[in-house]
Amino acid sequence: MSEPTGKYSITMPRDIAEAAKARSGPSGLSAYVAAAVARQIERDNLNELIQVAEAEHGPVTDEEIQALRDRLHHARQEQAQDGTHAA
Repeated sequence: MSEPTGKYSITMPRDIAEAAKARSGPSGLSAYVAAAVARQIERDNLNELIQVAEAEHGPVTDEEIQALRDRLHHARQEQAQDGTHAA
């Protein structure tokens, strides 16, 4: 069962609307815009969580971010190797 929908009128720059319409594909412009808005809401929610965490624990340093990226990269490499050995 899908979520109930409503009809809304929005205003946006014509070039953005035309680009979105051209990229919307078979699902249509409404679905494309709804997906974009849903992604923005997710980003806003994550930014709010980051603000709360940084207020409590301080900002995350560039070094900490890079260390986590390195760990993620290493974990992905291990998964890829495990996938090639498992077959």
